[in-house]
Amino acid sequence: MTDSPTAPRHDALAWVAGSDAPEKSTVNLGFLPLTDAASLIVAATQGFAQPFGLTLNLHRQNSWSGLRDKLIGGELDAAHGLYGLIYAVHLGIGGSPAVDMAVLMGLAQNGQSISLSAPLKAAGVTTPEALRACVRQSGARITLAQTFPTGTHALWLYYWLAAYGIHPLEDVRTLVVPPSQMVAHLRAGRIDGFCAGEPWGAQAIVENAGFTLATSQSIWPDHPEKVLGCTRAFIEQYPNTARALVMAVLEASRFIDQNQENRRSTAQLIAGHEYVDAPLASIEPRFLGLYQDGLGNTWQDAHPLRFFAEGTVNMPYHSDGLWFMTQLRRWGLLREDPDYLAVARTVQQTTLYRQAASALGIAVPESPMRTSTLMDGSHWDGSDPAGYARSFALHAMADSAVAPAP
Repeated sequence: MTDSPTAPRHDALAWVAGSDAPEKSTVNLGFLPLTDAASLIVAATQGFAQPFGLTLNLHRQNSWSGLRDKLIGGELDAAHGLYGLIYAVHLGIGGSPAVDMAVLMGLAQNGQSISLSAPLKAAGVTTPEALRACVRQSGARITLAQTFPTGTHALWLYYWLAAYGIHPLEDVRTLVVPPSQMVAHLRAGRIDGFCAGEPWGAQAIVENAGFTLATSQSIWPDHPEKVLGCTRAFIEQYPNTARALVMAVLEASRFIDQNQENRRSTAQLIAGHEYVDAPLASIEPRFLGLYQDGLGNTWQDAHPLRFFAEGTVNMPYHSDGLWFMTQLRRWGLLREDPDYLAVARTVQQTTLYRQAASALGIAVPESPMRTSTLMDGSHWDGSDPAGYARSFALHAMADSAVAPAP
């Protein structure tokens, strides 16, 4: 890394003394090989945790289901997680037993992509309209992969397809593939496209296996993506540790977003074999917001992957948790409307986050709700989640339309 960590504020260090000292000094953190795990990797390896009395041990996982099982089993204390995964475990859906869960903070916004195969490109299927025509004319259903049945990538894919009149549960076949295996499956012809985090969309272009049809930030600019998640039991047993962990990751997040040079050095760090294990050429451009789609188009994205943005990335907004529940309900993964706000208030650890951020001098939004407008013009403010879930023209028609979790 090119710069050394900024020294924590004096009042931040007060947390690690006396009765506020972490109850558990070593924390086991799970992550998948994705660029949006960067803040955990930086926090663990670049000296951001030690000032808060912590040692962070990183444990790379091969799949979201494996990470989930180790998290709820206690082998991992906390993890880089999908919003929908944390909520699915809490609600006992998607093949998981119900376990009380917690979102400590947001880790990233933006930076995922929907890719299609080289054969579809050769056939001229390079626009949403062409894909819709292909789906309706094809005798065999197109197969699209996502990374976890209740995860963000499934929900981005479903949302995007539905916005173009393609029913994700009826018009195409979807299956689950771990993110780092997406390009191999695409190249082998086992799938026709996928939605996943970077660098795998960029790697598909590098290997001439596919192209980028859409980014997740084109679906929802500055959308919530990965979170730092844990069980509720971990917070209850180790509250000071949880707070210190948030502070360490916040400092790492602030460091990454400080300037482009820090981003470059972070990209080089996470490219290593023990982390993302991918060529720097596939990681760095999109990490810096520089996109090319494999169709000849290049651009500097207005809403690139970001980790801090003065703390707006990291606030565990109630409205973010609510939105993911509306989509789980929309597609039948939730069979009934939960008490949306009560669940979000339980899972989203806003009080703990406010303590950690305030001690670091990071501004905390006054409201745990935020408003957004998505690609189809739908306005989201969290005020009526049940109504929002029912408001879409395309949704799960019947329970039988929902593919079972593997």
